[in-house]
Amino acid sequence: MGCGRVGSTLARTLGRSGHDVAVIDSDASAFRRLGTSFDGQTVTGIGFDRRTLVAAGIKEAYAFAAVSSGDNSNILAARVARETFGVEHVAARIYDPQRAMVYQRLGIPTVATVRWTADQMIQRLLPQGAVPELTDPSGKIVIAEVPLAEPWIGRRMTDIEEQTGARIAYVTRLGEGTLPRADMMIQQGDLVHLAVPRDDLARVERLCDQPPAAH
Repeated sequence: MGCGRVGSTLARTLGRSGHDVAVIDSDASAFRRLGTSFDGQTVTGIGFDRRTLVAAGIKEAYAFAAVSSGDNSNILAARVARETFGVEHVAARIYDPQRAMVYQRLGIPTVATVRWTADQMIQRLLPQGAVPELTDPSGKIVIAEVPLAEPWIGRRMTDIEEQTGARIAYVTRLGEGTLPRADMMIQQGDLVHLAVPRDDLARVERLCDQPPAAH
């Protein structure tokens, strides 16, 4: 739902990947953003209206994305898709980060545009400082990229878990994500993403920012 810049980009990307896509927007002229190569379905109507959703194929949908310009419309449409039609994979774009956190805890995955953008900027501006990349719906567990002090290079990945109590979710090496192996050593340039309780993130970051304890 929503054929603005985000919705049209999402629809084109999914279409190019071979997925069947239906796009809903209340303004028929918005579909011009899809371009001439888009071969999916377009439906003019209100995105949280049940008849509009049925016309777009909601009963057979694997996933539903609510990415219009209105928070209320997005969350309402997401709830109708999930609660009325039983779509399992639902996400809503929410501009207000505080409201996004509330809906996350209600079990509706949200993308808070302003908060996400700010976090991404901070992550690129600060040489140190862990920024959560993913938070579970309860807000208690985060996955964060935590910088490592230089002396960690050459140590085993498992040393990080042993000394911090955190769990390595994945490692980015040479631009590619990989799951750590038991014998994997830390190399220069590795980006380590840790799963850790939010309240414990500061302690884990401090440990990673200093030399590891001797064996």
